[in-house]
Amino acid sequence: GDRLGPGGRCRMTSMAPLAPGHIRTTITYLEMTARPARAHVPPPLERAALMRAEACTVSFYRYLYNTVGEPWLWELRRRMDDDSLQEIIQDARVEIYVCHVAGVPAGYVEIDRRQPGVADIAYFGLIPDFIGRRLGPWLLDWAIEAGWTGGDTGRMTVNTCTFDHPKALLMYQRAGFVPVRQLVRDLADPRLTGVLPRHAAPHVPLGRE
Repeated sequence: GDRLGPGGRCRMTSMAPLAPGHIRTTITYLEMTARPARAHVPPPLERAALMRAEACTVSFYRYLYNTVGEPWLWELRRRMDDDSLQEIIQDARVEIYVCHVAGVPAGYVEIDRRQPGVADIAYFGLIPDFIGRRLGPWLLDWAIEAGWTGGDTGRMTVNTCTFDHPKALLMYQRAGFVPVRQLVRDLADPRLTGVLPRHAAPHVPLGRE
């Protein structure tokens, strides 16, 4: 799920009434402290493949981020200027892997190793046309293997929130991640601020104007 830190125009809440134009989410942080000992998930489609986007361009990254993230209210990097975004995605410690099906981009996973000893799955998701085709568990399994293989990984982390796909939390847990903490946060509804179209994420009610 999208990062909902200080840059996300959000605030922690004690379940007070929502401010006008705001929406509320619960973020679950998960971690894995050892490589899972289990059989790998086979690719569900014969022509599925993964390729690292080396020195990923801002334009291609924005296509992936915006297309994958719009249904789940990913907004933080939409608001980031090109230079700031490029600094992140072209950092050698940030790995972006794109899933292709018959040559067509179907989703991506971003592994962030900027914190020593930690491989964080910063972003993970599928383009809407490919949801429901069993690609998610395979891509996550592959990402976990990649996270433990590169660098000096001692821990893998990921987070999800209640704006995400309803099966996301269970999928992470089935893959071996363990919840370690939860936060409830309010944020300005990006569909009301113009960052995202109003029709995005119909499963999340619009903030009260």
